[in-house]
Amino acid sequence: MRIGLFGGSFDPVHKEHVKLAKNAVSALGLDRLYILPSFVAPHKLQGSNADGRSRAELCKIAFQGIAEAVVDEFELKRGETSYSYITCAHFRERFPEAEIFFLVGADMLENFPQWRRPEEIVSSVTLAACGRAEGDVRAYARRVEALYGEAPVLVPFTGEDISSTRIRVELAFGKAPAGLDGAVLARIRGKGLYTHPAIAPALALEKEERREHSFRTALTAVKYAKREGISEARAILACALHDCGKYVSLSSPLLAGFTPPEGVPAPVLHQYTGAYIAEHAFGIEDGEVLDAIRYHTSGKEGMSALGKLVLVADMVEDGRDFPCVGELRSALDSSLDEGLVACLARQIEFLREREIPVYPLSERALTWAKGLLN
Repeated sequence: MRIGLFGGSFDPVHKEHVKLAKNAVSALGLDRLYILPSFVAPHKLQGSNADGRSRAELCKIAFQGIAEAVVDEFELKRGETSYSYITCAHFRERFPEAEIFFLVGADMLENFPQWRRPEEIVSSVTLAACGRAEGDVRAYARRVEALYGEAPVLVPFTGEDISSTRIRVELAFGKAPAGLDGAVLARIRGKGLYTHPAIAPALALEKEERREHSFRTALTAVKYAKREGISEARAILACALHDCGKYVSLSSPLLAGFTPPEGVPAPVLHQYTGAYIAEHAFGIEDGEVLDAIRYHTSGKEGMSALGKLVLVADMVEDGRDFPCVGELRSALDSSLDEGLVACLARQIEFLREREIPVYPLSERALTWAKGLLN
């Protein structure tokens, strides 16, 4: 009996996962392919990720067209960090006479020597490497063979590069990601996964071009969120709501009880109205998310990492094309604090060039941010 093990977060499962599975079944002559959603700790979900039961359910929908595929909840039921050596040992014990293949991508094969107990994995199963960059895969396979004495099997795979992160942002903004099967998308929407109930009504307050700006801001923010130790879900939520006050009149019922701070320039006011609406109309209670909205234009002293990220992402998202935006993006690539200093400095310089008064909060924020670099 020939068995394949295909593990991953599947968060969410997309068309390339299915395509890879079909290729593996065909290339390896598998009698059965076990789909193994990994465990994700509940405290890491926070809205942009789905719980284990939901991910398993989506996998059953996605892989139902592959007769050999079986969704197995072994890693989910363990309820702990999913180490591959444990999973491989489990299936070796379960099927002692079977030939077992463990599917890995090119990036996984490259980092295989850093995995927990890699020698135990290659002693119990055969690695099956699936990758688009065939030359890289072959090089990684030769290194694994040299280190552990077992050569991975190569599975031809020429799929597209689909980003699960981008799909999660698209879902949060109510879009229909091209990488998702229609039935999977319908189930996601039916269960309200990968979004926050405040996002749709907040975006409804914006013009279409502003909604697209907020979407691009979120895409930029999640690109750096992990590097900065920032929750993807909080980054998406703050970016989705950061401009929700942009077009809301002060006479709107949404702003009943709102008192503008003194001396706020008109272009800055929407950060305060947005935070007020987010809290009082949409029920946002997360103080860091509210502050990220409240100061995303001006900045302030003592900003949180989330606040810094939203301000910078707002200025450098891919739709921005003003002079020197490339320099601001390069600064962000170096570090979040460098990006913050560059963005605040450019903003203040822009205002002074046009003899527009600078909001004092921005000046103090820039002084504080420069101190972080020093």
